[in-house]
Amino acid sequence: MSRLQLTLACGDYEIIRPLKEGLVQPDGIDLVFVTAMDSATRHWRFLRNQEFDIGEVSGSSYIVGCDRGLPFCAIPVFLHRRFRHGFIYINTQKGIAQPKDLIGKRVGVKSYQVTAVLWMRGILEQEYGVPHTSIEWFSELDEDVSFTPPEGLRFSRIPHDKSIETMLAEGEIDALLHPDIIAPILDKDPRVGRLFPDTKAEEIAYYRKTGIFPIMHVLGLKAELVERYPWVPINLYKAFEAAKQMAMKRMRNPRIVPLAWYQEAWDEQEALLGPDPWEYGLGEANRKNLETLVRYSHQQGLISRNIPVDELFLPVSEGRKRGSFRT
Repeated sequence: MSRLQLTLACGDYEIIRPLKEGLVQPDGIDLVFVTAMDSATRHWRFLRNQEFDIGEVSGSSYIVGCDRGLPFCAIPVFLHRRFRHGFIYINTQKGIAQPKDLIGKRVGVKSYQVTAVLWMRGILEQEYGVPHTSIEWFSELDEDVSFTPPEGLRFSRIPHDKSIETMLAEGEIDALLHPDIIAPILDKDPRVGRLFPDTKAEEIAYYRKTGIFPIMHVLGLKAELVERYPWVPINLYKAFEAAKQMAMKRMRNPRIVPLAWYQEAWDEQEALLGPDPWEYGLGEANRKNLETLVRYSHQQGLISRNIPVDELFLPVSEGRKRGSFRT
């Protein structure tokens, strides 16, 4: 009997290793993995060009796409999460010592809509009193989903031949919100630093206050795929969950990672974030996480309404007390 062959574009993560290696297989599905591209490219190619059947995609851009009625669905599989306080960079010569010093400043972003930047703007506004409208924004890339800046937002795109990271180092902008560790930090350029020098302490305090370990990406599916094969979402969800559980069990072995204090780091994470920080599904913690992201998107003019979380994701329940075989 033939199996359905589907393309999956995603990052090359440990939590999907059992799927890639065939140790876990979605029932009735063969996955063709496409992993050799950066996130920004993958999101663009999935949302703009519809090149893949399934795609790990920016949570922010997916929410904007839902607001616009684009032909995509998603299941609550979250392959990428990251705390974001450590990705707010400053020019060290601009007298920026605390978050409120960003008010009135010129701040760059890789792109305005990207999930990491949405989280950072929202956190700065909600937790530190820095309104996003108090900043003049400069973006390097165009957006995953077309974007018209809302009224009152000071926003412009830098010339194609300029780099937002170089502009920060040379003082053309005062700060930068970026999803990655930028080159000046890797190169230890003294002109560039972090807004929060002790980022880990700041992120731990944020988690203890909010219970949020920020979700970055969701798993998107073409709407036409789901319409034609309505059994696919549940089978995919079960396979990703099984792969994650297998991967986390493997990762508990400190011998597989070349880090001296890996076990201590694992134990520290578990004590703070619990046994499954990468939990899938729409449990209480994930709902709060996603509702916060939607609220930030609405407050910042990216979407027209606060979209209920249940509208964003396909149901993956098999019914009460169903979903397993008794052997």
